[in-house]
Amino acid sequence: MTRLSVNINKVATLRNARGGNNPNVIQVAIDCEKFGAEGITVHPRPDERHITKQDVYDLKQVVTTEFNIEGFPDERYIHIIEDIKPAQATLVPDSPEQLTSNHGWNTIANQKELSEIIAHLKKYCRVSVFVDADVDMVCAAKDCGADRVELYTQDYAENYLKNKQQAIEKFVQASEMAQKVGLGLNAGHDLSLDNLEYFHRRIPYLDEVSIGHAIISDSLYYGLYTTIQMYKRCLK
Repeated sequence: MTRLSVNINKVATLRNARGGNNPNVIQVAIDCEKFGAEGITVHPRPDERHITKQDVYDLKQVVTTEFNIEGFPDERYIHIIEDIKPAQATLVPDSPEQLTSNHGWNTIANQKELSEIIAHLKKYCRVSVFVDADVDMVCAAKDCGADRVELYTQDYAENYLKNKQQAIEKFVQASEMAQKVGLGLNAGHDLSLDNLEYFHRRIPYLDEVSIGHAIISDSLYYGLYTTIQMYKRCLK
């Protein structure tokens, strides 16, 4: 079964736009789980423009499914992982000023650095590395000691409507390589109700998808419960 992890960053963005605590990020996480999500994902950036460090500590007290914390592995992030001990740490190569993730790690060029960080973080949780759909990057992630890779799926989402068979091909190849070398497989970024079912059907080794922007956007129309159920149906 492929698990659905709901990224609640956008809920925090909305809250922060007005200050206060509406919408309540903690309650939304509880509700996502109650409505069927098998995980909660957050990305606490240094500028705290959405999820704050305090949110992460508060969520630790209530998340009963898999808690996944994304981030660039600087000293701040590593300290959070050491303290929280989530189910999973997902390492992303984002610079602090990036609006959102837009590429995966070069696991070949950064192998020494990543190997040291991953070895340390594996004392506290499972470690996933954000990579592009490239078999060489997947193989090198294994060499770095990662438990899983998360495939960056924006390219798939952008090309899905043009030619879905062509759009999925390199992701199939990357997933097969992950299976071959013994890596778990996650995916995320711009997956939606439009493209998720086909992605899941073509990639049988998928452990988890992390989806935030599309789920929160769709919930404005369908409601959070119905939206989560719709995404879960894409994964059956």
